[in-house]
Amino acid sequence: MNIILIGPPGAGKGTQARILVEERGMEQLSTGDMLREAKDSGTEMGNKVAEVMARGELVTDEIVIGLIREKLTGSDATGFIFDGFPRTLKQADALNDLLAEVGQTLDRVVELRVEDEALVKRITARSTCGSCGEVYNDITKPIPADGTCVKCGGTEFKRRADDNEESLRTRLMAYYKQTAPLIGYYYHAGNHCRVDGLGEIDAIKAAIAEKLDG
Repeated sequence: MNIILIGPPGAGKGTQARILVEERGMEQLSTGDMLREAKDSGTEMGNKVAEVMARGELVTDEIVIGLIREKLTGSDATGFIFDGFPRTLKQADALNDLLAEVGQTLDRVVELRVEDEALVKRITARSTCGSCGEVYNDITKPIPADGTCVKCGGTEFKRRADDNEESLRTRLMAYYKQTAPLIGYYYHAGNHCRVDGLGEIDAIKAAIAEKLDG
């Protein structure tokens, strides 16, 4: 099964993606992670990525599609979670073409819906483990009293520099202008579904499972 998790910054996509990886054997295809991995790989595609990034330019859609193609054809995962791609309608068309080329399909597009004001409260209270990336929240999931990560035992935690209200509202506007049209695109395609992203992590996990298995 191949899926996209879509939603505004802070909606919980990363948290739910990690759960799907751990519990279902899926592979998360994060654009940022793939680019960093490729840059250091020494492959032909990796060298292209390194050259573009060294010039300070944006990596083209064609390069990202090439990296995704390598993952789709070289992994034994039970399915893939697309994270950070597609962001535009043009990229969505390119992903559809790629999936058809390799004989796969996009099964579900899960939209995590959270109201803006709730996102502001969530994001400004967010921190992550510096070792494994486990996400914490001052209100809903505080860092344990002993100061150690429940997942890896790490003791260093960090907050993103742009996890503040002003930056978040700028990122939300960019999301609504650029990425939100994808919701209509996939609704028309018949594989879009919506989940309330404001509940407890386990409740959201269960709601996503219902959509994927229903």
